[in-house]
Amino acid sequence: MRLTFLGTGTSFGIPQLGCPCAVCRSTDPRDRRGRSGAVVDDGATRILIDTPPELRVALIRERIGAVSAVLYTHDHADHTHGIDDLRALSGGARGPLPIFGPKDAIERMAVKFAYVFDPLAHQIPGSARTNVSAHALEEGREARIGSIPVLPLAFPHGPTTTFGYRFGKLAYLTDVKTVSPEARDALAGVELLVLGALFRRPHPTHLSIPEAVETARAIGARATWLTHLTHETGHAELARDLPADVQPAHDGLVIEV
Repeated sequence: MRLTFLGTGTSFGIPQLGCPCAVCRSTDPRDRRGRSGAVVDDGATRILIDTPPELRVALIRERIGAVSAVLYTHDHADHTHGIDDLRALSGGARGPLPIFGPKDAIERMAVKFAYVFDPLAHQIPGSARTNVSAHALEEGREARIGSIPVLPLAFPHGPTTTFGYRFGKLAYLTDVKTVSPEARDALAGVELLVLGALFRRPHPTHLSIPEAVETARAIGARATWLTHLTHETGHAELARDLPADVQPAHDGLVIEV
């Protein structure tokens, strides 16, 4: 199984608009971060995780022209507002593109993006329409999307609950504040772990970088990659400061299970 990081930045992205800091001016390509998203691919099924605003650019960069399904973690703007780019991946002979996620997130998205979710929404003749079919997942109940087993796990993210996902030996958890003992048990045996980590200092709705390192230790994965990073830590600096088995991801990074 392969995980490709489409974006690894926080909701602002890096460089951040109007910011003259050293990271935003960096020439290191690893410091250019789109909003967070990824693709899981086992050769038979390709699952897109979230639709960040830079989706089209990231998929073109990674030469990904088709996906089997979309899996949403939650409905915040930085994880959903690239949904229009699904027009090129759905409809016509391909039929509707199945999307999956937490029930409440899908319900809110159906209001926000009614023109996508409502099959009766008015369409201008000759124009393309994003064609999706929505499916709610249940926390703790494994589903199968194509050939890939998907275990949804719920985590607090401020007033929102976000889903993280286990795909066999791989787990992807972003926008997470804490990982409960029950969730740690459900993640036992994971070899490669992706964790969202924001600042070095605490944040009310996200793991901090030190908290993410501590959480990785508690879960016990062989290797952990940090995502959803901000412009307060450059890639090289952060990689230097982290333990060898916990490293920052970057846009375009591919990891194999």
